[in-house]
Amino acid sequence: MVLYFTSNAANPPAIIYMGKDKFENEDLIKYGFPEDVWYDTFFSFDIWPFHVDKLSSAHVYLRLQPGESWANIPQDLLDDCAQLVKANSIEGNKKNDITIIYTPWANLKKTEGMDTGQVTFHNNKQVKRVYVEKRANEIVNRLNKTKVEKFPDLAQEKIQRDKLDRQASRQKDLQQVKQNKIHEWLFP
Repeated sequence: MVLYFTSNAANPPAIIYMGKDKFENEDLIKYGFPEDVWYDTFFSFDIWPFHVDKLSSAHVYLRLQPGESWANIPQDLLDDCAQLVKANSIEGNKKNDITIIYTPWANLKKTEGMDTGQVTFHNNKQVKRVYVEKRANEIVNRLNKTKVEKFPDLAQEKIQRDKLDRQASRQKDLQQVKQNKIHEWLFP
């Protein structure tokens, strides 16, 4: 089961989602979309990767619109995602002054021997941090009112998404070939 939330902190509203447990998190890691941004609790600057048994936390994903960049997510939307991570972290929910990290889905790295749901990164320079002073119940409550539980076929969604990406790429290539032929005809 995947939990979906809608944040009105962006226009159009943004979709935020997370797995219910570490096994679903594993599928979310495997079947993410290129525009997805991954969020997690970061308890210490010395802990890489982040899922330590005693400090469990939710993997929260933000699905950006195609073409949007993870580098300029509006602050209100960052706050929504960070508060959702904090609220769904056993340890992080009890603490103030925590750091939430986020990175593009494509930067997640899964290596042999890692525990279920555990990740590291291809490039640590593509990891940003958001400081959370304390839990903001008004944000968490607002997001929880939009919560929907679904049982998606993540593998099939990824196949469909990849198919659409290939079609768009073919269309772009065909357009380029047409432009080249026109250019050759006009300027022999």
